[in-house]
Amino acid sequence: MKYNMGLRQKIGFVLGLIATSLTTGVSYAQTDDKGLDNAVILLYHHVANDTPASTSISPDSFAEHMEYLANNHTVLGLPEVVSALREGETLPDRTVVITFDDGYENILTNAHPILKRHGFPYTIFINPNEIGSNRSQLSWEQVKTMQDDGVVFANHTLDHLHMLERTPGESEKDWLKRVWTNVTEAEDILEDKTGRSLKYLAFPFGEYNRALADKVSQAGYVGFGQHSGGVSSESQFSALPRFPAAGPYANLKTLKTKLESLAMPVSSYTPEDPMVTDRSEPPKVTFTVTSSDVDLNRANCFFGGDTIAPRVDKMTATVTIDGALPVGRSRINCTAPSMEHSGRYYWYSQPFFVADSKGNYPD
Repeated sequence: MKYNMGLRQKIGFVLGLIATSLTTGVSYAQTDDKGLDNAVILLYHHVANDTPASTSISPDSFAEHMEYLANNHTVLGLPEVVSALREGETLPDRTVVITFDDGYENILTNAHPILKRHGFPYTIFINPNEIGSNRSQLSWEQVKTMQDDGVVFANHTLDHLHMLERTPGESEKDWLKRVWTNVTEAEDILEDKTGRSLKYLAFPFGEYNRALADKVSQAGYVGFGQHSGGVSSESQFSALPRFPAAGPYANLKTLKTKLESLAMPVSSYTPEDPMVTDRSEPPKVTFTVTSSDVDLNRANCFFGGDTIAPRVDKMTATVTIDGALPVGRSRINCTAPSMEHSGRYYWYSQPFFVADSKGNYPD
């Protein structure tokens, strides 16, 4: 599929690449007048009217999203954006990437015609063991047809397991070996069926911990979560954020602000592990930014529908939550205005994953 990039954007992109190669010591976000070290990755699941509301967007609303992107953003493929960011190259301002998790057939029937009409590249993270056993999933024949049409397919584990769950008596070493075998077997099948091994892993349910993120990096993979925020060359490539854009997040009015977001330039943060095993202490998040373009004194943080004003000390923000974290998945999102880019916000997201009393994570 061709990129949705006009002549002006193409010129800006080329100039950005030239500027990157000729200069050093550039600031975090604004690398030149045309390009940015920044992109936003969107996450969808179902595109249908008769699927679970929490992970679905109607075909009409999806078409509205894509029309807005066509008129206001540059849509690039995930491999191109990941490669550019890892190599320190600039991207066209307001670059957006489209991804799907779970490989549902309604992506082909309802979303693909819309995406093809706009010439948008996109990536689907699939579970190879679900193909042929789950009637709602794409078939391998459909995968091949879509791949011939330019769609990229990547790893979502064999069977969409909760990767943080352990079997009774399982050690951390044995747990990591088991779940990583699941990943590598899925990758082998993907390579066999598609002829391509990107080594991209979208964590099922967005769940990961420090040990798993480290394994992703050590094995040469790129990880993708389900927490929020832009991505840049300074992002944690073992767990890149993506903005969910379906279910309660499908409202285009609120999505527009997220599409304009900038990746928070963070040098250090706590907690380093999003998996929480001790809920006795109120959770506290700290992060230190590296750019003076971040107006940290006007930062706001959000948790569970509540707004929390962080405590700011120079370039470090601290936010504390009252009470214990809920079982399952939650996150703190923090935004701070850009001094240079009027109306745009830097975005930082800290996910938390809490098991129930039996060590299980809810779907």
